Amino acid sequence: FFDKDKHPARYQAECAKVAHALHHFGLVIVKDPRVAESDNNRFLNMMERYFAGSDGLRDARPEFGYQVGVTKDFVELPRNHCKSVGAYGPDNKPLSPCPPELDPKWRFFWRTGPMPEKTEFPQENMDAVIPAEFPEWKEVMDGWGGQMTTALFTLAEMAAVGFNMEPDAFTSRMKFGPHLLAPTGSDFNKHAKEGTVLAGFHYDLNFLTIHGKSRFPGLYVWTRQGARTAVSVPDGCLLVQAGKQIEYLTGGHVLAGFHEVVVNKATRRVIESKQAKNE
Repeated sequence: FFDKDKHPARYQAECAKVAHALHHFGLVIVKDPRVAESDNNRFLNMMERYFAGSDGLRDARPEFGYQVGVTKDFVELPRNHCKSVGAYGPDNKPLSPCPPELDPKWRFFWRTGPMPEKTEFPQENMDAVIPAEFPEWKEVMDGWGGQMTTALFTLAEMAAVGFNMEPDAFTSRMKFGPHLLAPTGSDFNKHAKEGTVLAGFHYDLNFLTIHGKSRFPGLYVWTRQGARTAVSVPDGCLLVQAGKQIEYLTGGHVLAGFHEVVVNKATRRVIESKQAKNE
């Protein structure tokens, strides 16, 4: 991307890879040299401390649909996709119950990027919630959120080029959008049993979702062909998943990717290792 004018053929080839991955798998793993792994660790350290100490009430804004601040456990309910689940073979069915149940995970919503001067959707542009116990909160959230947003704008341009669209076909629609940094956390003192569903079977409603590498495995995704696959993100890389908006914008050429988060054997190994180290 950074040498696209100097090496246009190589740039086109990388864009084609992005488009291919989004079409066939609904996700792409990328490495962005502008994104620092140390900032991801600082962000995760702060969020772990926050979730461990929050009561889930003071920083919640249910009157705004939890679109800012904290969402405690057993509040979010995945949509009912039981009909879609029925189409999968026995080896590819999710572990999530049907009908869906409330998720035991926590979440925090933090707005990133510039806000529009005028908006018809004030609930999407509310004032940020800043926990008083964390003086570094805004700096850490804006820093990591800014890196994620910048990486996503780059990837969106590459996807457009890969789909033979105008380079700004997606990014022009992303400007001043209500981009959200939305970390999730789960209490493994309560929800560490193998097979526990932390985030029920769902797809994301937004355009693209970007993640840094998680400290705990357990994410499963479904490909366009309906294959359930565990996701492993290499160190220093980012995971980008397709949401419903890109499905609409591409007329279904890219499908919003179903996914769930489950405590599996690999999750248990990490939990046990951290417990042994008293982390």
